[in-house]
Amino acid sequence: MSESYDFLFKFLVIGNANTGKSCILHQFIENKFKSDSTHTIGVEFGSKVINCGGKSVKLQVWDTAGQERFRSVTRSYYRGAAGALLVYDISNRESFNALTNWLTDARTLASPDIVIVLVGNKKDLEADREVTFLEASRFAQENELMFLETSARTGENVEEVFLKCARSILSKIETGQLDPEKIGSGIQYGDASLRKTKKTPGQKEPCAC
Repeated sequence: MSESYDFLFKFLVIGNANTGKSCILHQFIENKFKSDSTHTIGVEFGSKVINCGGKSVKLQVWDTAGQERFRSVTRSYYRGAAGALLVYDISNRESFNALTNWLTDARTLASPDIVIVLVGNKKDLEADREVTFLEASRFAQENELMFLETSARTGENVEEVFLKCARSILSKIETGQLDPEKIGSGIQYGDASLRKTKKTPGQKEPCAC
């Protein structure tokens, strides 16, 4: 039996190697920690249907390799992404310093309307923290990003970052800022009837997700 959903969103998970991107994806899809995680070679993929604001949304998530030698391969996956999680490791200053480069790639190569959430992963390593919450909040604010800290190990805020991104995309569809019919939007209708019942710009529903 095939899944039914109202929308499909293409998501990316980007950031340096060893920031826990694959573990975040695994925790989101499987609800468990991937303890034997190795470097992603190229791209890994996962999908999950979530309920957001009364809508059923299928997230198609592409986890990209963080190592420089795979950069040319992973860049091709940016095209037509509706949302992205920009991940750094709170215990690794270098991963935070690299965020600007990843952000530039996302905004240059993906959809111009891409919704990006900054994710400070490995919140469970508080004793080894090298990047403060305030510093990351400031970076997010300056670059118009949403921001959350997560722990792929404990699962804290992992589902919430995906929901946060999906909510924002849904809100932009409802206000007319995003058009799912536009090529390269990273959004598809799952339910064909939605095409005929598109809301007029400005008409919104409360988001209960």
